[in-house]
Amino acid sequence: MPAYSIAGTVIRLMDSHIDPQAFVRWFRNSSPYINAFRGRTFVVAFGGEVIAEEQFAGLVHDLALLTSLGVRLVLVHGARPQIEERLQARDIELQYVNGLRVTDEAALACVIEAAGVVRVSIEALLSMGLANSPMAGADIRVASGNFMTAQPLGVRDGVDYLHTGEVRRLDTVAVNRLLDSGSLVLLSPLGYSPTGEVFNLSAEDVATAAAVQLQADKLIYLIDGDGLNAEAQGLIRQLSLPEAQQYIQDHPELPDSMGRSLFSTIYACSKGVARAHLINRHVDGSLLIELFTRDGIGTLISAESYEDIRQASIEDVGGILELITPLENEGVLVRRGRERLETEIDHFTVLERDGTVIACAALYPFSEDSCGELACMAVHPDYRKQGRGDELLEYLERSARSLAITRLFVLTTRTAHWFLERGFKAANLNDLPMARRQMYNYQRRSKVFIKEL
Repeated sequence: MPAYSIAGTVIRLMDSHIDPQAFVRWFRNSSPYINAFRGRTFVVAFGGEVIAEEQFAGLVHDLALLTSLGVRLVLVHGARPQIEERLQARDIELQYVNGLRVTDEAALACVIEAAGVVRVSIEALLSMGLANSPMAGADIRVASGNFMTAQPLGVRDGVDYLHTGEVRRLDTVAVNRLLDSGSLVLLSPLGYSPTGEVFNLSAEDVATAAAVQLQADKLIYLIDGDGLNAEAQGLIRQLSLPEAQQYIQDHPELPDSMGRSLFSTIYACSKGVARAHLINRHVDGSLLIELFTRDGIGTLISAESYEDIRQASIEDVGGILELITPLENEGVLVRRGRERLETEIDHFTVLERDGTVIACAALYPFSEDSCGELACMAVHPDYRKQGRGDELLEYLERSARSLAITRLFVLTTRTAHWFLERGFKAANLNDLPMARRQMYNYQRRSKVFIKEL
């Protein structure tokens, strides 16, 4: 699917290089997400490196766009490179123990200065709205303040971390009030104690606490890379929470920044955040691609099932029709009208991905003959050759066995080899139950294949 930026594509639609039909298809496909995200709370975290890059202005525009679409946005920024730059300029020694900065008085002054500069830069860019678009000068309010209560890390393993702290709590009442009013909330890596002390916090700690305590719908990290990778598969598109936990155990060599982001997403998902995303910050529009396309561009960690095989319901009729109609038009499947599909929906199984039906199949039992027919098997073109058909077949074979079905048969005109490769054997019409033989369409001349279960 084309990786268009929503605002940019609308503005440049008249450009001769943009395919209007491709844009229309993309926009229609994104509309369910636009509707679903309205009123949802997203926590978006990024390091201080992002602020200095050319893509940052584009990212700010995309964040402004999300706010205009009704997303409740909480931004968490880091400031590590800005802090280190100031420390080095003042010839202050950088001291890390166990990956944590020891923040003395001199270092704390640099932290406060760097965090303030980054915060003001973000606020200034957000105040511009979407330049060169109808949203230029849009009134996007940015709210920041002392929302984070922190406490000192204290002395650990004999090391006094001084002004380095950890999050104690977020003022969720104040933050929710601002989000409800349409403001974008900006959180810096600073925390405050009830006694007026200031503490240096990690951006990951702030983002995790914000996502968990606000019970955000998404926690999103903009990282230095595509996401999580498997040696053979390349980019891993999605992981369940247990799979993500296993991944971090199997990859102790992960870079520190990636490890901290992944650990944060795992913890947040284990505490009720539905989904977390790791997205490449170097790709222009990566945030929009991840959120408004079905497969995204990064790695999704989900506390809930992202893909699910289940019994179809009457609400799935529209999705099934959309899936099978092109195949019916090509003559691959027998034509089924909506009315017939509605009456037979109990026989259907669907594979759903993020609320969209991407595969389906039907099982019609012939109990007296201890056999069943596998029919109307279809997989969306974007997901073919990725094992979805095998998943469906395995699921339906288990379902057939639970119904005491010992033989599964299929009639097909185009996909004989696919079934032969999965254990079906060529048969003839007389091997079918009498009731099914009487319904055989001699004009289609479908071939018969049977598998013993």
